[in-house]
Amino acid sequence: MAVLVKIDSGFAETGAGAWLAGRTQPAAFLGTAVRRRRKGWLMPDRAALSLFETTGKTLFSDSARPFLTYIPCAEPVFAVSSKILVAPASARTGAKNVRLVPLSIAGAATVTSFAVTGESGTDEGSWVVVATAGRTMRVNVEDGETLSVRPKALVAYTGAPPSGFCAKLTLLDMILPRSPREMLMRFHGPCTVWIEGSPPRERTMPGNRGRMAM
Repeated sequence: MAVLVKIDSGFAETGAGAWLAGRTQPAAFLGTAVRRRRKGWLMPDRAALSLFETTGKTLFSDSARPFLTYIPCAEPVFAVSSKILVAPASARTGAKNVRLVPLSIAGAATVTSFAVTGESGTDEGSWVVVATAGRTMRVNVEDGETLSVRPKALVAYTGAPPSGFCAKLTLLDMILPRSPREMLMRFHGPCTVWIEGSPPRERTMPGNRGRMAM
């Protein structure tokens, strides 16, 4: 029987088990919650996620990301590692850096992959709960269609990994160690993409660096 997760008032509630969760999780628990060492050499999501074993009711929540979305894995799901709140540890199949610029880590998105339900080999099933600063939307991309997404708006996706696209490159884009400001992720159908609102760009006024507002 699959172990379910209950979502209510910004909290994801689970029972006892082994959970992959954000490093500041769980928020509260009954019994004990022990952090275990994650084994493996190539683990791009190590900095974003921890492994916990709990013995009772466990509550996961992030005050900075109050909107929770439950994603069942009817097919392999790739979720942005930093936006994962909790998932069964047994459902994880790996992690990778999705590079928007070939051979460059600048602007790459670290994603964690989850197996299809029934293929994880345990009773927990395969699902993931993501936590976002804004509400999420699920977009179905049909075969032959292309969906363009701002990198910071991406939450999760199924299907082939996205490709990077930038309509215009400036000289600064080529010099600075970051991805181009107008870089987009392009998803080619068929696939499903979960997105949230894109955050505003931080701007620095010329000549005001290091000055305090009066």
